[in-house]
Amino acid sequence: MPTLFLPVNRPRLITRRIPTAIAIAIFLLLPASKGLTQEDVSPTPTPQTSTPEEIPSDGLFFADVIVRGQPVLQIGSLAQLSATERAQIVNRRIAGILAQSPTDSITVVPDPERGIASLQVGNRVLMTVTQQDAQDFNLPVDKLAQQWATELNQAFERPPLAIDVGQRLFVTLREFQRDAIDNLPAVLGALLAIAAAWLIAAILRRLTLVGAQRWEVDRNSKILVSRLVYGGVWVVGAIVALGVLGLDFATLVGTLGLTSVAISFSLRDVLSNYFSGIILLASRPFRLGDQIAIREFEGAVTQIQLRATTLRTYDGRVVYIPNQEVFTAIITNNTACESRRSSVIVGVAYDANINTVKQILHDAVLGVNGVEAEPKPDILVRELGASTINIEVRFWVNSRRLPFLEMTSLVAQAMKEALQQAGIEMPNEIYTVELRNLPKIEQRSGSRESGVESRESENSKNNPKSKTS
Repeated sequence: MPTLFLPVNRPRLITRRIPTAIAIAIFLLLPASKGLTQEDVSPTPTPQTSTPEEIPSDGLFFADVIVRGQPVLQIGSLAQLSATERAQIVNRRIAGILAQSPTDSITVVPDPERGIASLQVGNRVLMTVTQQDAQDFNLPVDKLAQQWATELNQAFERPPLAIDVGQRLFVTLREFQRDAIDNLPAVLGALLAIAAAWLIAAILRRLTLVGAQRWEVDRNSKILVSRLVYGGVWVVGAIVALGVLGLDFATLVGTLGLTSVAISFSLRDVLSNYFSGIILLASRPFRLGDQIAIREFEGAVTQIQLRATTLRTYDGRVVYIPNQEVFTAIITNNTACESRRSSVIVGVAYDANINTVKQILHDAVLGVNGVEAEPKPDILVRELGASTINIEVRFWVNSRRLPFLEMTSLVAQAMKEALQQAGIEMPNEIYTVELRNLPKIEQRSGSRESGVESRESENSKNNPKSKTS
């Protein structure tokens, strides 16, 4: 039977872990020393065993003996067997014993001739305490074997629920502490990469905005370029940070490829709005402050975001229109040009001189302050109405809504006053009503007189005083 292992006193383990911590600190300060790193151990096939971890102590490797997921003691290596392999064998035997619900306790069977002692459960050997174990823990073989047997017997007994929960929490916290210490350099490197990406992105965004002042583009395009630069630096920084953390980019690309389809379907409308916003900022069908009409909404553009466009209507309302609808709708930009044409229609009598009327209207329109001299006003005979000749006057004014409405009103007022001063009549609409198939006038007058007489007789009956008078 191969010789195996020896138990250890818990106080002595604690004292021996102090130089262990010193060794770990030395290991962290030596970047190229891989000899002191923990070895990867495959898990045991039994369900109740877990992967033992090696802890360097005094230059020798030790591994945990696990009972019900809890480390109970540590054992060292032998000449032909590493500590990890030795702990795996012991953990496998303990799992097999626990699966059979043992009733016997662990006993120590010494072998003075060979200088070893074995720990047995019934007739089954659990582990062997050797002279190497006695040297590692500075105890005689029999005392070390008895100590390990006592600790294992206590671990075999099911503890109360509160103690079991506390032990599991303690083990979890200890593993978290170990993982945090192991991953601390990677986490610090990732944080430094993120901080550097943030700093570089902010600087480049600022430099882009400053340099874009020389570009012959509007502020929206400058903001778009700065945001693209800012986002690009963040993407590079995130990739570097994930690389520092040890992420496998091939796995990441495969995962993104599988999930991108689901994300695109679930966020189809949102992504469509964002892409539409980027296209709107790049194509610039309108700018901030322009007065536009989109479907039933008309107002001034106050904000262009990647998701929506904000309009302030002329009656003071704020409308948020998704960029997808803006991109697919027909947009009327009223202020794309500085001037916009307006028109007023006026009707004059048929006996008026058309050329004289045109000259009077031309002078009246150009006499209004704010009407553009170029292009010249157009004065056209629009329609020959029933009682008037309708003349349309077209002129150019400021394209902003308020000046446009004010100039149109002033031009209409000037035209009316000029025509009145010139004595040109502006008649109302005249309608001719023809009555056909009416009864004769005599019959109507006779019936009217009989009706009057009947009303007078009724009044005399109802009011005798009026009859007397």
